[in-house]
Amino acid sequence: MNDLMSVVDWSRAQFALTAMYHWLFVPLTLGLSVIVAIMETIYLRTRSERWLAITKFWMSLFGINFAVGVATGIILEFEFGANWSNYSWFVGDIFGAPLAIEGLLAFFMESTFIAVMFFGWKKVSPRFHLAATWLTAIGASISALWILVANGWMQYPVGMKFDPAQMRNVMDDFWAVAFSPVAMHKFIHAVFSGWCLAGVFVVGVSCWFLLKKRNEAMAKSSIKVGAWVGMAGMLLTMWSGDGSALDVARVQPMKLAAMEGLYKGKCGQEIVAFGILNPAKTPENDEDPYLFDISIPYGLSFLATHSPNAFVPGINDLIDGIEITESGDTINTVSYAQRIELGRRAHESLRAFDSASAQGDTAAMAAAAKELEVNYPYFGYGYLDSPYEAVPPVALTFYSFHIMVILGGYLLLFMLLALWMVYKRPSLLANRLVLWVGMLTIPVVYVCSQAGWVTAEVGRQPWIIQNIMPCKAAISDITVADVQLTFWMFAAVFTAFLAAEVGIMLKTIAKGSKKDYSTVKH
Repeated sequence: MNDLMSVVDWSRAQFALTAMYHWLFVPLTLGLSVIVAIMETIYLRTRSERWLAITKFWMSLFGINFAVGVATGIILEFEFGANWSNYSWFVGDIFGAPLAIEGLLAFFMESTFIAVMFFGWKKVSPRFHLAATWLTAIGASISALWILVANGWMQYPVGMKFDPAQMRNVMDDFWAVAFSPVAMHKFIHAVFSGWCLAGVFVVGVSCWFLLKKRNEAMAKSSIKVGAWVGMAGMLLTMWSGDGSALDVARVQPMKLAAMEGLYKGKCGQEIVAFGILNPAKTPENDEDPYLFDISIPYGLSFLATHSPNAFVPGINDLIDGIEITESGDTINTVSYAQRIELGRRAHESLRAFDSASAQGDTAAMAAAAKELEVNYPYFGYGYLDSPYEAVPPVALTFYSFHIMVILGGYLLLFMLLALWMVYKRPSLLANRLVLWVGMLTIPVVYVCSQAGWVTAEVGRQPWIIQNIMPCKAAISDITVADVQLTFWMFAAVFTAFLAAEVGIMLKTIAKGSKKDYSTVKH
């Protein structure tokens, strides 16, 4: 058992490492492709050679980031087969469908038009080239759509049924999978957060130009486009975050409780604006959850249900069987101890079906299948040894969520100030402190982006498929040493990729700063 858990922990760590490195590149690709397309649109409308030069500069940074992001993304998909083969077998034709569509349609679309985007300047008409640039941006978003459909299904498994004859899940409603509200909100949230990140990146790099007093007109033009895209992205991210919060409260209430460090819920539940968790607190004791907190009255009830007086269950409420329904009503339902028992009954029914199938006893097969269907919603709980095993890492989920929210508020303010300064107080863009804040906001937005991803993925633990399959049941039959070896190999390779990308980016930015855009004809 200890060896099994070590394989699970190392495999989770390896996948987290790969996903977090990959997520360094994806948001910038999503947002910068749109910014470049807008800049090229301005060029086509104005026929300004200066805007053409600006477009090509930011396009070169997009290309560097895109190439490295593809490499890390391919490795992620291979890890499902290498480290999570039980998962791949259990839900392969459901989870694999959106990934196949992403590979055949969206990525093909990206790779086709990105070639025209970079190498077609003098080979196709300006309008066709602009269309290729926009289609590259659209293709990047469509690619993200299908990946997030797959991820959203893991968070909220719909459109499927379990086939005991195959001992695996099969898809029975493609459109339920594709248009799951969880998947749609995740897609909108991820794509528009990429707009915000790319907007900050463009503003921050432009601040470096202004700090060095190089190509100031080009930098200010870039700030205008970047800040508008970033502002739109931030507002839409906040709007989609509201929808995601409603989804989490409805289908992943334990994640919501962990995000707030909430153990005992109540009507009119406040939300923690800032807090420090008590490390001694567990679901099994009566310790105060917080060492310090500043809370907003009724905030969590409104976030979870849009009703300030609604009851929001905490960790202990959920363990004891108190949940929130899809319509927002509170009910006494199946406790986690009962879920474990029902999950084990589902396992027994599956074994009985398999035994009856081997004997050709169709009546026994039908009876076992019927009992399995009744208890299947709790199938994953049958793998758990204790109700407390279903509680995610509270501290990591809590702090990552609050870091995301606090930094998101800062980024909204940053975008507002950037727009105000570039249009109303351009003299402030000569202030060194202002410019340093602009540059240092680049790592801030990356921390915010990573914190959001950690919240989404750590908050659903121990599940690889919510309520259906825990991570420890999804693992491949491999040794700890195998996973450790590949973990450190990937860590070294991805770090080298990141260092190379940053180095090439910095050289490209420095080279761009030496070009005098003021001499380019308008």
